[in-house]
Amino acid sequence: MGEPSLLLKGLSVTLDKLEYHYGGQSASSETPHVFVYFITIANHSDRRVKLLGRKWIISSIGGEKLVVEGDKIVGEEPDLAPGESFSYNSFHMSAVDSWALGSFHGIDENQNRIHTLIPRFTMQIPDQSS
Repeated sequence: MGEPSLLLKGLSVTLDKLEYHYGGQSASSETPHVFVYFITIANHSDRRVKLLGRKWIISSIGGEKLVVEGDKIVGEEPDLAPGESFSYNSFHMSAVDSWALGSFHGIDENQNRIHTLIPRFTMQIPDQSS
């Protein structure tokens, strides 16, 4: 199975912004609430890293969980020297309040497996009654 992944000190994830939209081209009637998140991954470690993939865990208020794993990050494999960062945005569609967390994984310049955690954030549907 290979070497375990190291939580790399200095590699961090920040949620820069979270936007809410109702409906739109991507939304369906089952999941009309769209949350667009803007993320920055910063490499303040002492080594170069290449990020190869991600794992998201999205939990609804009702207890349902969706796990999304895959290669690349928005189609890219960011290669970050110390002091560099990578920013992107993506979205999640939902029918109910939910929260997300996860991790990005890759390798460092010595081919060690590394990862960093995506801090938990809440996707709360605004009150539509007013």
